[in-house]
Amino acid sequence: MDAAPRPDRVAELQSEWRRERPDLDPSPQGVIGRMHRVALELTDRLVAVYSEFDLSEGEFDVLATLRRTGAPYERAAGELADHTLVTTGGLTKRVDRLEARGLVERRAEASDARRRIVRLTPAGRDLIDRAFTAHIANEHRLLAEIGAQDARDLEAILTRWLGVLDER
Repeated sequence: MDAAPRPDRVAELQSEWRRERPDLDPSPQGVIGRMHRVALELTDRLVAVYSEFDLSEGEFDVLATLRRTGAPYERAAGELADHTLVTTGGLTKRVDRLEARGLVERRAEASDARRRIVRLTPAGRDLIDRAFTAHIANEHRLLAEIGAQDARDLEAILTRWLGVLDER
């Protein structure tokens, strides 16, 4: 017979809230608190791989966004900001750092000199291809820890939940 799982920090927090505020039901923390903790743990493990390539999470995001657009691996700066979910100001800082390393280049768009195009350089493409290969291997390792069926079930649940949240 399997022993009961050891209470985790979220279970301890719920127990404390039940004691201190018996008028409230802290059961949502069982899901949301654990999802938050999982997200933080996953971020740490993802960022560790990016750092092997001397990339921050944001820099990896910019390079990956450019790479997945296909040849010629470029986007207008405004589109790039939309696809990386950062402000144009935040994007500018990331692109500045990547440009200084020779991983991207900027140029004015031919039809509108005010619009800037950000393009992956050959060195940037090589780096993101290597970093993305390591990233995907890392994600496979992380999901293997919970098993294929749980990963599929979790993906379906999160897809449904994200759809509901996005509708708002």
